Amino acid sequence: MDGASYGGYKSLLGSWAMPGFTLEVIRGQSDPYAPPARVALRVPAEEAGFPADLWESPVRRRALASYLARRAAEAADHRSLRVDAGGQEVLERSSCLVDARDGAVTLRLGVDLPGHGRRIDGHAAEHVLCGLLPKVVERALRYTALDADDVRAFADVVEDSDALRAALPGLGLVAFVADGAVLPRRSGVDDRPAAGGGVVPFASPEELRVSVDLPHAGRVTGMGVRQGVTLIVGGGFHGKSTLLRALETGIWDHVPGDGRELVVARPDTVKIRSEDGRRVERVDVHAFVDHLPSGADTTDFRTDNASGSTSQAASLCEAVEAGARVLLIDEDTAATNLMIRDARMQALVAKEREPLTPFVDLVRSLHRDHGVSTVLVMGGSGDYMEVADQVLMMDAYLPSDVTARARQLAAVPTGRTAEAESFPGIAHRRPDPGSLDTSVRGRSRIRARGDDALTFGEHDVDLRAVEQIADARQVVGIGLALELMVRRGYVDGDRTLAEALDLLDGDLADGAHRLLAVRDEDFALPRRHEVAAALNRLRGLRVLGRPATP
Repeated sequence: MDGASYGGYKSLLGSWAMPGFTLEVIRGQSDPYAPPARVALRVPAEEAGFPADLWESPVRRRALASYLARRAAEAADHRSLRVDAGGQEVLERSSCLVDARDGAVTLRLGVDLPGHGRRIDGHAAEHVLCGLLPKVVERALRYTALDADDVRAFADVVEDSDALRAALPGLGLVAFVADGAVLPRRSGVDDRPAAGGGVVPFASPEELRVSVDLPHAGRVTGMGVRQGVTLIVGGGFHGKSTLLRALETGIWDHVPGDGRELVVARPDTVKIRSEDGRRVERVDVHAFVDHLPSGADTTDFRTDNASGSTSQAASLCEAVEAGARVLLIDEDTAATNLMIRDARMQALVAKEREPLTPFVDLVRSLHRDHGVSTVLVMGGSGDYMEVADQVLMMDAYLPSDVTARARQLAAVPTGRTAEAESFPGIAHRRPDPGSLDTSVRGRSRIRARGDDALTFGEHDVDLRAVEQIADARQVVGIGLALELMVRRGYVDGDRTLAEALDLLDGDLADGAHRLLAVRDEDFALPRRHEVAAALNRLRGLRVLGRPATP
């Protein structure tokens, strides 16, 4: 093929028998400057040789696949090979899958096929396909080539994290932060643990210390964040937001050495913030927003340009609609006028002239009547002390339990009066499947633009405020999950969004295979909550009928 037209590479599509594995060329490369070809290296179980205890359970299978992808990325250290290995989180990725039946391994990667201009460079292609790829298999995808203790330690850490997260409801907790955990990160663009003499390992207050027995680490201790309303207070730069950020990422497992391996939160935990300018499509926000001067119906509210307060109200209602049972809110990114209205402001502006009902008057009912707990970072308003079940103070990056002192202070009247008695039931919506079309000129278009934007058909979805997305590959997974929901009829105009997400969960429980059927490319599996958040921010979304409260 050397010197032939670059299009001749298309003849390589299909499966090729290689020594100890099969090379499948899934998608070609149209020219030397186009996206790389997509290939899969399939190593049968007898060649891979991984012991059954490393892949018999879903969590260890995910851990093993993540470990292998990372080793493959190291072995594929060449400009022509591209392996999606991920970052600090251990996610299920399409780049590496371990077969649940026998432990066979499949690695998917991108390959830049060599060329001289628009002519095939056959000798360089032979080196890449017949030299480099077999080395990746030999060095990264065979058990005998790896450090057995290192492989098992990686899987054990992930399994412990998963077991700890699963234990939270039975302990009455929404989150757990292990003693000795390292919470701060190196920078805003480097998610590895901070290092140096100034880093303070986490230590639980004695009053909140909990012990948990894990499958491999044995008994571990740390701070339990209990169900209900938790307030995190303290001076600026003392670690309040750092703690909340660790809880925010506690929905994911982390690699050994990350520092947050045993910092976990319930999987139905959702971070909420304000988001000026977002679109809101027929959400019942009347618990927070009512009697607007415009006369708009806030039980069926829509806008193309939400304010900070209405966007936060909508995001909270949408999160609970999608199944969130824990909410995380940081005052730094929240709408102040939705969070609190103090006694002086109540005296100045009568309630009948104020459309907003502050969150402080609804947060207790959310837990009491709907089972939704809240963790808030609050440094500027003491009114939340009256509604908090526990109050933590961060002081020089270490927490203390100041609940008793907070209750003493809360017992002194401020003159403020509650503006609501209860949070009403969440209204459920039925998305129109016709509004979730990915086709553009007859071709499906789903593309991530970094980790904060999704191109979905003709629309660009702004995901900057969806802060629990782990990386850009998860954005691709969100787009594929939305398309799967339409293809399989989960979004059919009759089902509610929550019912459609329940069906999606059943598919994703089987792993990445379901989304690979939509499109074979690099992605990481998302949660239902990020899928719902993307759908709610899709500017073409239509909802059928009025939101209905069960």
